Amino acid sequence: MITYTKRDIVRRVAEQMDEPMVQSDPWVNAVLDALRETMMDADPTCRIELRDFGVFEVKKTKAKPKARNPRTNEEIYVPAHRKTHFKPSKLLKEFLKEPLEEEEVEEMED
Repeated sequence: MITYTKRDIVRRVAEQMDEPMVQSDPWVNAVLDALRETMMDADPTCRIELRDFGVFEVKKTKAKPKARNPRTNEEIYVPAHRKTHFKPSKLLKEFLKEPLEEEEVEEMED
């Protein structure tokens, strides 16, 4: 599996905009900071919709008064909290549903 970092995204944006990475880095950081701050400011839920990409949501979870610690089998209380959820756009979802070629499937099995 390939892991991409923020630097890889900055490089790709720089190539697309035909600009040096030094100029595209602040823009990528600003977008990521805006998304993060919007999600952190959610009170208690929010929805960020980016057309042709997907929807980021902050959702509430219910409290679980009778959860179990699997290691000790002890009954514990888990308070209500928030979680993030990403739902891909129709365009992205359709692309991801396309079948893989035989070579790619064999590489994944190794």
